Amino acid sequence: MKHAIRTCCLLVLALSGYCQKADTPYVIMISFDGFRYDYVDKFNAPHFKRFRMNGTQAEALIPVFPSKTFPNHYSIVTGLYAGHHGLVDNNFFDPHRNEFYEMKNTARKTDPYYYGGKPLWKLAREQGVKSASFFWVGSELPQPGLHPDYYYPYDDTIPDTVRVRQVINWLKLPEKERPHLITLYFSSPDHEGHTYGPSSTETRNAVLHADQMVGKLRKAIEAIPLPVNIIIVSDHGMEELTENPETYIFLDDILDRSDTTIKVSNGGTQAHVYINNKSKVDSIYRRLKTGSKKYSVYTADEFPSHWHYSSTRAGDILMTANQGFYIVTQEKKSFLSSIKTGKYFGAHGYDASVVKNMRGIFYAMGPNIKSGKKIPAFENIHIYPFIASLLGLTTPVVDGDPRVLKDIIVR
Repeated sequence: MKHAIRTCCLLVLALSGYCQKADTPYVIMISFDGFRYDYVDKFNAPHFKRFRMNGTQAEALIPVFPSKTFPNHYSIVTGLYAGHHGLVDNNFFDPHRNEFYEMKNTARKTDPYYYGGKPLWKLAREQGVKSASFFWVGSELPQPGLHPDYYYPYDDTIPDTVRVRQVINWLKLPEKERPHLITLYFSSPDHEGHTYGPSSTETRNAVLHADQMVGKLRKAIEAIPLPVNIIIVSDHGMEELTENPETYIFLDDILDRSDTTIKVSNGGTQAHVYINNKSKVDSIYRRLKTGSKKYSVYTADEFPSHWHYSSTRAGDILMTANQGFYIVTQEKKSFLSSIKTGKYFGAHGYDASVVKNMRGIFYAMGPNIKSGKKIPAFENIHIYPFIASLLGLTTPVVDGDPRVLKDIIVR
């Protein structure tokens, strides 16, 4: 492990050419994937409770549509809706490139073509502020100037304690080398929520493990004489579903998958349908529209305005599973024979304005953040101008509004 960390550290970029202001505070943004808005109270997580009591807490953090990991992590660091920055789902098809973007495909995941907007670390670099990232969507683009000054390629085998230790080590660097913006990602409790459901013992244990990481990090930071602001977020929440035949929407039953002019990218709660022969769009749409009450169907010009989802990558037709249902592409008979009827599992991706359990968390604490303050739920695109303001950065025009979180800042 030490060797792996040492190897990753070779990714440190040039340390010259910076003029960070001496009074610039520090911001650490931590994401716990799939951490639902009510988990802290549901599972009685003590370190989270103390943290939010000493800072500002939102009723919830509202993810952009769809409430998936890649679109929302990238919205947080760009201040843009998914339809504007380009990551419209974890997996999708790009008609211009005629290729699929898949979050597990390293070549696609590190291709700048897919990433619009100006991430916080690029904004910081342009204005003389160093940054670091221990995992974040979009942070590992290899081209100079497109990634943080210090970063790690995603490797979920690196223990959470190692990640926390590295954040502290970054804060202990000499002043000229020290990053003022740090992002830190944990994949839990998303995995446990998916596999066992959000009310399971496994998810509870994952939340309490996350709670311990918060406690360790806060204790270590308090021992460092620096003005550090900590922001804790999550990308989305989790809905509990039951493995019963009626839960599933079988795509092969309602769409001719043998038609070579049709491509599909299915994410469970959304199925993006791309049609080469545009004369077929209306007939396919009508067929899907009459198929079931378990899902909704939209053509690109019918997307709800609050999604801000106008992108060719979203598909010619979009199927969205209604709350409690899930789209699958496997052959129906074999799939049903493999499920454990009655078992709970978790899903996300639903419209957070309809399904409250899609909402995540926002807690912030530090010398530049008001203490003991509670604020209404807000969309995660507003975090971008908030962090930029803390760091004294001039921001480009984005979807996020600096006025939303302005009142929780202490100057």
